[in-house]
Amino acid sequence: MNEQPNATERKSWRDYLTAMPPSILLSAIWVVFMILVAVLADVIAPYDYKHMDLLDRLRPPIWLENGTWSHPLGTDDLGRDVLSRIIFSIRISLFVALMGTFIGAVLGTSLGFAAAHFRGRVDDLIMVLIDFQAALPFLILALAVLAFFENSFLLFVLIMGIYGWERYARIVRGLALSARSHGYAVSMQVLGATPARIYLRHILPNVASAIIVNMTLNFPETILVETSLSFLGLGIQPPLTSLGNMVGFGRDYLLTAWWIVVLPSIVIFVTSLAFSLLGDWLRDELDPTLRGN
Repeated sequence: MNEQPNATERKSWRDYLTAMPPSILLSAIWVVFMILVAVLADVIAPYDYKHMDLLDRLRPPIWLENGTWSHPLGTDDLGRDVLSRIIFSIRISLFVALMGTFIGAVLGTSLGFAAAHFRGRVDDLIMVLIDFQAALPFLILALAVLAFFENSFLLFVLIMGIYGWERYARIVRGLALSARSHGYAVSMQVLGATPARIYLRHILPNVASAIIVNMTLNFPETILVETSLSFLGLGIQPPLTSLGNMVGFGRDYLLTAWWIVVLPSIVIFVTSLAFSLLGDWLRDELDPTLRGN
């Protein structure tokens, strides 16, 4: 008698690749490519992103007249190689978005667990903070903080970490309250397990999929926020470079040297779209209510 396949058997990575729609597969390939570019920026960049050659400024890309292979994507107003600056900008932008997303996830998860555990006034205070953060446009808050304090790379990363924490807190609080109502959390408490062990060893694994999905959806939004602040001159400061920084400094040459703005803008658009598509797909795959549809 032939054995029936186990319906609860976990899919392998080959099964996921086979089941991926073409758009999701292309998005995954682009994300992996961006990560490799960020990691290998020092190796693959043809020039130092700070290297200037004023005699070769505003050189067009290779497919336009007067373009040269020495600068395939052209040069900017200071003669800096656009390709090299895009490569290093990808590293900085992805690092800021990654750290901001991670800090927001840790902060929101911790506050969500605190609200679910202490309840009462602590829960009320955290919920007020969540509502306040959700009601206040984050861009205005970031502009106020960066304008009041002296801007620095560390401060900018911390501000990016504040973005979106309330979503994690709200989700984790609800899931933690639901988990505490189940027998296993009460049983572990009766057996003498500490609250930290209950939340980290037993409840956190059950809410990890929701946190991961929210991180993948929050990541492209953090990239766009970083781009917006850098475009306004309050984000990444020279001599560092980022995709938004390139767009901001190149907007004065949009009519005469459009490649300085358009090329990094394309990278921003495609990268944000790829992460958003992957996030939506992961949500559908990891959400048990949608798994059978």
